[in-house]
Amino acid sequence: MKENILIVDDQFGIRILLNEVLQKEGYQTYQAANGVQALELVKNHPPDLVLLDMKIPGMDGIEILKRMKVIDPEIRVIIMTAYGELDMIKEAMSLGALTHFAKPFDIDDIRAAVKKYLQVVSKD
Repeated sequence: MKENILIVDDQFGIRILLNEVLQKEGYQTYQAANGVQALELVKNHPPDLVLLDMKIPGMDGIEILKRMKVIDPEIRVIIMTAYGELDMIKEAMSLGALTHFAKPFDIDDIRAAVKKYLQVVSKD
């Protein structure tokens, strides 16, 4: 069975890039451009892993992460931030984010992290 990955980013190009790369790896992907869409997808298509941008208009990544944890306390989230957002990274990690990537990120690093954290899921 394919693992489900939710990609949450307001930048269309980033969503498309991650979507293409992860689908080529054999994952089922879902995309959300904002927090409302992301939370709906978490409820209706529970993801095995979430790639979450921290800077999203309307509802920022911290708020999205908090609400995701209410829906599923065990949800696994990798955050993506602009370089230097240390306070946001610390808060996200304290809320249970697995790791973080600074934009622009190396796609191979993201691919490796997704594989690593999904292997953890399948061992549970």
